[in-house]
Amino acid sequence: MSDDIRYDWQPEEIRAVHDTPLLELVFRAASAHRRHHHSDEVQVCKLVSIKTGACPEDCAYCAQSARYETGIEPQPLMDKDTVVAIARRAKANGVSRVCLGAAWREVRDNAQFDRVLQMVKEVTALGVEVCCTLGMLTESQANRLGEAGLYAYNHNLDTSESHYQTIITTRTYQDRLNTLRNLRKTNITVCCGGILGLGESIQDRIDLLHTLAAMRPHPESVPINILSKVPGTPLANQPDVPFDETLRMIAAARIVMPKSVVRLSAGRARLSLAEQALCFLAGANSIFSSDTKSMLTRAVPSPDYDADHEMLDLLGLRMRPPFKDHTRSA
Repeated sequence: MSDDIRYDWQPEEIRAVHDTPLLELVFRAASAHRRHHHSDEVQVCKLVSIKTGACPEDCAYCAQSARYETGIEPQPLMDKDTVVAIARRAKANGVSRVCLGAAWREVRDNAQFDRVLQMVKEVTALGVEVCCTLGMLTESQANRLGEAGLYAYNHNLDTSESHYQTIITTRTYQDRLNTLRNLRKTNITVCCGGILGLGESIQDRIDLLHTLAAMRPHPESVPINILSKVPGTPLANQPDVPFDETLRMIAAARIVMPKSVVRLSAGRARLSLAEQALCFLAGANSIFSSDTKSMLTRAVPSPDYDADHEMLDLLGLRMRPPFKDHTRSA
């Protein structure tokens, strides 16, 4: 099962995979998917914005940056009981991972972090995986999250190192890599991927995949996001990403990181059912669903639970249970 797990992929090899004729590429990816996963299983996740807006970062795609007029009203850190109630409803709808996102540049050792740790403990106690995305972390903070029972931490690289500086200037690529390194000193799994549609070249996408595939171990989760164009942000007028390019990235990610869960994340709402089905065939095995039609804020639309239940039923897919993979790397 592990004979095709490689950490020595070269960029030109990944480019050759990515550029394979499309149907052949999907077939190769589907074959890799079946070697390492149950092909009829999809993990359904729920993202909760526990602290919304007023972020000091200048990420050019983000509705939550304080630097742009996006119509997002800043909200303080949510009450723990409210978060637990949302998580309980999500679990009742088949969600097996609840992701808690805060619009922070970095975690600070203060009362708010203490409240997040308590949220992690109580949502984990419901019997679902908990993921957090809170910004940059120190090693000590990563350890505290691990002690609270955190299952996964999301910290995306977004794009290639060379393109990154055109999208974000308030922190470096190395800052992101340092947070990932701190996480790998704990038993928390890593969720790390990128965004398509940031004005990047195909080579930037290859370089992103190369960075991820060179990590040892590979990220347990690799989100492939499609830019949600938010009015007021610098990227509001970017051209749409053609579907075939999204499909190629999902398939290439599946082939070079065959054991990772590939997450069809932001931007899924603009894909048709047939397009989503092709993504599942090519190796995507996780989605975000919602009871509010919004993945993170109202600026990022997400399909709702009922629509997703209908889609999964139609395609003969079942919901992946939580804690299926217990081989977390310390």
